[in-house]
Amino acid sequence: MNLTFLGAGAWGTALASHAAADHDVVLWGRDRERLAAMAACNCNDIYLPGIALSSRLRFESDFEAAVRHAAADPDGMAIVATPVSGLREMTRQLAALSASGLAPRRMLWLCKGFEAATHRMPHQMVAEELGGLPAGTLDYGVLSGPSFAREVALALPCALTVAASAPAVADLAQQAFHHHAMRIYRSDDLVGVEVGGAVKNVLAIATGASDGLGLGLNARAALVTRGLAEMSRLGLALGARAETLMGLAGVGDLILTATGDLSRNRKVGQQLATGKSLDQVLASLGHVAEGVRCAQAVAALADRHGVDMPITRAVCAVLFDNLPVAEAVSRLLQRDARDE
Repeated sequence: MNLTFLGAGAWGTALASHAAADHDVVLWGRDRERLAAMAACNCNDIYLPGIALSSRLRFESDFEAAVRHAAADPDGMAIVATPVSGLREMTRQLAALSASGLAPRRMLWLCKGFEAATHRMPHQMVAEELGGLPAGTLDYGVLSGPSFAREVALALPCALTVAASAPAVADLAQQAFHHHAMRIYRSDDLVGVEVGGAVKNVLAIATGASDGLGLGLNARAALVTRGLAEMSRLGLALGARAETLMGLAGVGDLILTATGDLSRNRKVGQQLATGKSLDQVLASLGHVAEGVRCAQAVAALADRHGVDMPITRAVCAVLFDNLPVAEAVSRLLQRDARDE
C-alpha cells in the first residue's frame, strides 16, 4: 500500500516509520534541508533523538510529488500529521489536487484538538474544505488513542482507534497500521474519538499541575476521574457515544496523557505549578502542546451546550487569566457537595 505522511514531526515520523515496515511510505516535510538531514542519518534527531527509523522509509520535500505517490495506488492514503492549526490548509491543498485527479481517494489525520477560531472539530473542518468535491472523491477519518511517539518509534506495543466517514477508510487504516506491535480498532464515531483526543489534553494540564504542587496520587486519581466525567458530558452533548469515550480514544488516552512523563501537556501543568509563566513554559517545551491551544475552545463549547466543566475552566483561568495554580485548586476544593 502506498502511504504519504504530510508532516515530519514526532508523531508523523514515528507512525511513518512503523508503517514502512510493511508498506511503501513517503514522509513529506516543509523544511527541505531538515528533511535531507533526516534522510542522511535515517533519524529525526530533533523530535526522536537516538532512534533509528525504518530503512525503508523514503523522504520527499515536494508536496505534489509526495501526494502523487499515494494517489498512484488505488488503496493509497494521505495521512495528515500536522497540528490542528494546519489541518484546514492541508485539506484545502489535497482537495485542489483531488479536483485534478492527483490525490488519493482517502485521507486520515492524526491531530487532536478543536479549531481555535471556530471551535470546529477536525472532521467538521475537513468536511467544509471538501464540500465542493463530489461525494466519495476524498473520504476521510481520524486515527487516535493513547500513543507517545517515542514509544511507537521504538516499536513498543500500542493500540489505537480509527473512526471514518466510510467503512473503506477504516478497513484500509487497519491494513496500513495493524501489524507488529500495533493494534487498530475500528469505529464510526468521529465525534467521540475527536472529543476524547481534544479534551484529554486540557485535563492533562490539570493533573500535571496537581503533581507539580505535590498534591499526591489521590488528587491525581480524582482529577482523572472527574475529568473523564467532564469529557463524557461534553462528548454526549456533541453527539458522541458513551462507549467511545470509555475506550482507547477517551479514557485510554486520558490516562496516558495525564500520568505519563512523556506527555507535553502534563509537563505544561507541572511547570506552571512552579510559578513559571505560560510564555516561559511554552518557550522551554520545544513541542506543540495542543491542550493550551484548545482549552478555550473546549470551554466555549461547554458554554454553548450548557455543560458543566469546572476542571477545564480552572485550567483556562490558570493559562489565560494568570490565576495561580494553588488558587485554582482551592476553588475546585471549595465547590459545593453534589451527587456523582
